[in-house]
Amino acid sequence: MNLWPETVFQPVARRMTAHRKCNVEIDMARKAKKRKYSKGAAKKVKRAMKKRKAGTLKSGRSGRKVKSRKQAIAIGLSEARKRGAKVPKKKKRS
Repeated sequence: MNLWPETVFQPVARRMTAHRKCNVEIDMARKAKKRKYSKGAAKKVKRAMKKRKAGTLKSGRSGRKVKSRKQAIAIGLSEARKRGAKVPKKKKRS
């Protein structure tokens, strides 16, 4: 059983590079954490969800009341796209 961590026996320069690698990975993780949806898009979805809850949200062509939560989100994102908000592209059906 080894009581000493392995880094104690490594040369100092090697320990420092291992530490720098860790910091680089942390920095990359921070940069990768960008918003997928803009604040404007979030507002549109929030508004659509409130309308759905109140029972006043209607679908586009048929004009029927929207009951589905997923459909309400889709309507909000669609409106946000039309306004030019930052929203990922729709997934294409195959």
